[in-house]
Amino acid sequence: MSPAGKPTILIVDDELRSLESLERNLNEEFDVLLAESTAEAERLLAENWVQIILCDQRMPEKSGVEFLIEVREKWPDVIRIIISGYTDADDIISGLNDAGIYHYITKPWKPEKLIHVLRNAAAMFDLQRQNELLAIELKLSASAAKKKVGERRQSLRRQYNFDDGIIRSKTSPMNRICDTLVQIAPYDLSVLITGESGTGKELVARAIHYNSLRWNKPFLVQNCGDMPQEVLEAELFGYRKGALPSAVQDYTGLLERASGGTIFLDEIGAMPPAFQVRLLRVLQEGELRPVGSNQTRKVDVRIIASSQKNLEEEVRAGRLRKDLYFRLAGVCIHIPPLRERREDIPILANFLLNQAMNRLDKKVEGFSPEALSCMKRYSWPGNVREMQNEIERMLVMGPEGGLLGADLLSPRVLMGASPEGEDDLAILSGTGRTLKERIEEIEVKILREALIRHRWNKSKAARELGLSRVGLRGKLARYGLGREDEEEEDAAPLPSAAAGSGGKIAAG
Repeated sequence: MSPAGKPTILIVDDELRSLESLERNLNEEFDVLLAESTAEAERLLAENWVQIILCDQRMPEKSGVEFLIEVREKWPDVIRIIISGYTDADDIISGLNDAGIYHYITKPWKPEKLIHVLRNAAAMFDLQRQNELLAIELKLSASAAKKKVGERRQSLRRQYNFDDGIIRSKTSPMNRICDTLVQIAPYDLSVLITGESGTGKELVARAIHYNSLRWNKPFLVQNCGDMPQEVLEAELFGYRKGALPSAVQDYTGLLERASGGTIFLDEIGAMPPAFQVRLLRVLQEGELRPVGSNQTRKVDVRIIASSQKNLEEEVRAGRLRKDLYFRLAGVCIHIPPLRERREDIPILANFLLNQAMNRLDKKVEGFSPEALSCMKRYSWPGNVREMQNEIERMLVMGPEGGLLGADLLSPRVLMGASPEGEDDLAILSGTGRTLKERIEEIEVKILREALIRHRWNKSKAARELGLSRVGLRGKLARYGLGREDEEEEDAAPLPSAAAGSGGKIAAG
């Protein structure tokens, strides 16, 4: 690196005009050294700290590749680039294999493309140096690194603690599930977790792992949904070089990499039928065979699987092997959707808001009582994942430092937040009610949504709905609509908006 902080580049070419042209184009961004011969280039390399060498291929003394082979032996850290007006295949192959060149540039070159390549080369050199320094640091402080890894593992374990790590209320249906998880976590049983998308099946799987005897070993995840068999097979079992068109080197599969730990197989019900036999062998015998190999490998891995589907129906339909199902379903855990545990919504919403504030670096006091009331009544078909996205949007759209009101909620949440918790489809298809009663229920939802969005400004709501103010007042009186007084515990601001989440997880 030059005193000015520019990367130093050495250009080697026996043609003076070519050297001058390159220097004119590069001297703004690089500290340029010029050499008309390989002997001169060696002298400059010995006297200067050079990051990049740009060498012509056809020179009288020796070829660029021959010279860069020597450079590689003496100055292996220098990024080596060939520039040539010839595109001989043998030269290119030799440059890649023997000289370890970073790039092969053909003449005539375009200045912007050349500068782009050299910028990347300088970045590569810097990364190499950082990697070397880190390697030295790790060697000098192996005990400190080991201690830090241990502390991080312990922190992860605390994050997935069952007692206070899974966010839930005192009366939550999740309490009974957590009691079951505490019992099964220490034992090497296969676990099958079922539940709708977004309910937190992977988080529960992580909690099982970090509360098991395998907690300090790997936890790996593979989604099996709608993956071609050959891709899934390669990812989980690995492959040998040449076994697949893209297999240029051996690849260790996730099952082998997770040996000693746990692997979480998401959406197991979508697994290709032919692949199921291979997975069954892992479960029964504890061994696998990589694609393209004749040798089996022993693996010690705990498998936790999940599915949105009813796997018993999949077995009856012949899409899932019965023996594989019973192997996977050593213990079955069903995670209820948010609509079946509405008492968890206020505490879960506050937790997700705390996470969003830390991530987006924006602070608010919490939710208004009306906002929490609407959130409790909404059915959340996308479960915790949908709630997380909704809260992040509210935080971005809301005022800095204030309360997040119900007017910031999406129309779908407001429309779905009827006191009865009934969605539009259920109202329209319900029996035992007249047409007039069904239309009135839809009208109530529209009126409530418009009023909340306009912060109960009746003039604005009436104007949007095409009603007079008197007409709107008549409908509100008829339906008994008005602002609700919510319980203080639901509306309580966050205990400490700036405080961290203590590593808790939002199971749902």
